Amino acid sequence: MAALAQPACSFTTFLGCFRPSPRNFSNIRVHPSRNLSTSMSLQSSEPVATKTDPPTDDDVLLQYVVLRRDLIDKWTLGSVVTQGCHASVSAIWSHKDDPHTLQYCSPDNIDSMHKVTLEVKGETQILNLAEKLLAAGIAHKLWIEQPENFPTCLATKPYPKSMVSPFFKKLKLCK
Repeated sequence: MAALAQPACSFTTFLGCFRPSPRNFSNIRVHPSRNLSTSMSLQSSEPVATKTDPPTDDDVLLQYVVLRRDLIDKWTLGSVVTQGCHASVSAIWSHKDDPHTLQYCSPDNIDSMHKVTLEVKGETQILNLAEKLLAAGIAHKLWIEQPENFPTCLATKPYPKSMVSPFFKKLKLCK
């Protein structure tokens, strides 16, 4: 019987070698502690929201996803949902070692994740929101659709609701 072929590299090595297609991310700032040259996560160099105590029962861990209303009115539903999925997965993956993200995705919590999906009017509003979050040290992902090179969606990493809800209180639920 022939031995099974071993993979040329491990999964971790594979991920370390992955490089997305060339894109222009000159306007994206990356947290200095990250060693990811292709990271698109917008983060402040001095995060304000660094509390990592487990949330109380009243303070659920959640992820905010913010879509652009102008795209919801022009694009198919599936296309807009896909943008939200891209931003959500990217925000979680970019912060996969964060204590809140680990708790949010833990086997005990994976079937009871909480997300709040909101909307802004358009590109200007989503960029303004991204800047406010950046200034406050709220880790998030502003999804830049390619090849068009424009922002379509924003998602935070998981946080206790009390830490991030003030930044989103003026936004409407996406309907």
